[in-house]
Amino acid sequence: MPASPSTARAINDRLALRLLQQEGPLTAGRLKQLTGLSRPTVADLVERLTASGLVTVVGESGEQRRGPNARVYGIVADRAHLAALDVRTEGVSVVVSDLVGRVLAEASAPIGEGAGTGPAVEQAAALVERAAKEAGTLGAPPPRERDGGWGRLHTVGIGAPGLIDPASGELRNSTGLPEWHRRLVAALQERLPEARVLVENETNLAAIAEQRDGVARDRDTFVLLWLGHGTGAAVVLDGALRRGASGGTGEIGFLPVPGTTTLPSATDCGGGFHSLVGSAAIAELAARYGVSARPEGHEPHAAALVREAMATPGSATADGFLGALADRLAIGAASVSAVLDPGCVVLGGEVGQAGGEELAARVGRRLAGMSPLPTEVRASTLGGGAVLRGALLIARDGAQDELFAPPSSR
Repeated sequence: MPASPSTARAINDRLALRLLQQEGPLTAGRLKQLTGLSRPTVADLVERLTASGLVTVVGESGEQRRGPNARVYGIVADRAHLAALDVRTEGVSVVVSDLVGRVLAEASAPIGEGAGTGPAVEQAAALVERAAKEAGTLGAPPPRERDGGWGRLHTVGIGAPGLIDPASGELRNSTGLPEWHRRLVAALQERLPEARVLVENETNLAAIAEQRDGVARDRDTFVLLWLGHGTGAAVVLDGALRRGASGGTGEIGFLPVPGTTTLPSATDCGGGFHSLVGSAAIAELAARYGVSARPEGHEPHAAALVREAMATPGSATADGFLGALADRLAIGAASVSAVLDPGCVVLGGEVGQAGGEELAARVGRRLAGMSPLPTEVRASTLGGGAVLRGALLIARDGAQDELFAPPSSR
């Protein structure tokens, strides 16, 4: 059945808004070309979106033609604000942006291993509030904005280690992870009652960021191997992130592998793939080959060691270390290749970024000798920052799903 006029208008409006988000400011003529809609239809939707406060004139085109310059329309960036958090066992990083992703404030703070649950939650929540105030998203809005919620912190995206319950969307209680991680989500919802709070596994967010803005932009199917302090994986099949029946897709640290002295258990990934490529395991491997380096800030020690090895090409010591590390990484890559046949494996996280194309090429060569399935290996371009970027992306998607919806469905 054909869509009703109201449904057709809603579809056209969302299409135009998505194009403005992806392409940046556009003229009505360019919107007509990109959407295939008629000139009157485009004129109507531009008028509707302008009246609703989602679109405004941001300039004029410099096209060489007779008559006045065409108006250029763009999304009203301060229609809503977003926050993203990267929650690690050792601290929290926060970024606040407008609706089109322009960063307005950033902050980070370490949280000591001995901090109690209550103090840790308070410290993390206060950091978010400070960043939001710095960005101007908390406090009384200008008079013209009070009725529409303009400028407020609309959606918060959180990336954290652990499993996300596929039914509730909540962070599950996981052995070995700080209790304050779970408490922080509820604390933020209580302290920011007008904001929508979304939480996702950190490795899944890294995969979203790599697919949207990183090295996997041309891939609908790929696996990201997260290589940071710990290890994990994210699986994207046919353009969709896969979480599994219990939210545990990608818990590759528990994968039993050769080269370890024991087997993992339900509560401890020791003896699994983590024992080969976790930061501590890589540090032990580097020491065996005589590679040493001091980490910068809170980065994994393994990232500094791999970067040091990459800085000394031709060195027998560095070559031996990188070769042994590639052998280990190829074991995990071969496992996911045999089960999923993704065609592409991304070496993510700080270690994947530090190794760059050279480490990816080494893993790719070893993988080609282990698996009959052609699998390209790529190095992350976003590194550890992919988690924060992915959290901002899901926050933006969540805000736009609500703001871009027809008024009757909000």
